[in-house]
Amino acid sequence: MAAPPTAESIALLERFVAALKAKGVVTEEEIADRIERTDRASPEIGARMVARAWTDPAYRKLLLADGSAAAEQAGVSMAGMPPLGVLEDTQRVHHLVVCTLCSCYPRAVLGYPPHWYKSAAYRARAVRDPRGVLAEWGTVLPAGVEVRVVDSTADYRWMVLPQRPAGTEGWDAERLAAIVTRDHLVGVALPGV
Repeated sequence: MAAPPTAESIALLERFVAALKAKGVVTEEEIADRIERTDRASPEIGARMVARAWTDPAYRKLLLADGSAAAEQAGVSMAGMPPLGVLEDTQRVHHLVVCTLCSCYPRAVLGYPPHWYKSAAYRARAVRDPRGVLAEWGTVLPAGVEVRVVDSTADYRWMVLPQRPAGTEGWDAERLAAIVTRDHLVGVALPGV
């Protein structure tokens, strides 16, 4: 966990923001809007996008072709955000998202990254031993399934479109969204019923 900000760091941030406002780079309203959008973001947004893709073929096609456009269509402003890519899991390929350098994460659709995602241990081991990391989450894939580790970066963020679990036929998007978690959306776990 990060240490609380010091009085000096808060003062420095306040001077920096004041300088940006004074130069017309940003307004108080823009700052307030960004804070509100960031605080509103959560894994439930990504879960609703996945559930919609599972029930709406046209939306699924858009989500896989242009995740940012699909997020916008779902009511999420992607202004100023890096592009969002969506990785489709299949019977033969499972995706695991990691940011090897820091904690690049699709915050607009998943909210704040969990502490483990930012840890040096996860970042290194996900690349070196992805099956071992998955097993620690209880995710054991058949030997024939390829695990693709995808690096989320400052220039491009990634989210996983997991396979729809068997036994969910006839479920509506709301019920489907309720079984999708953040862990499914970065690939450390598989949704089930």
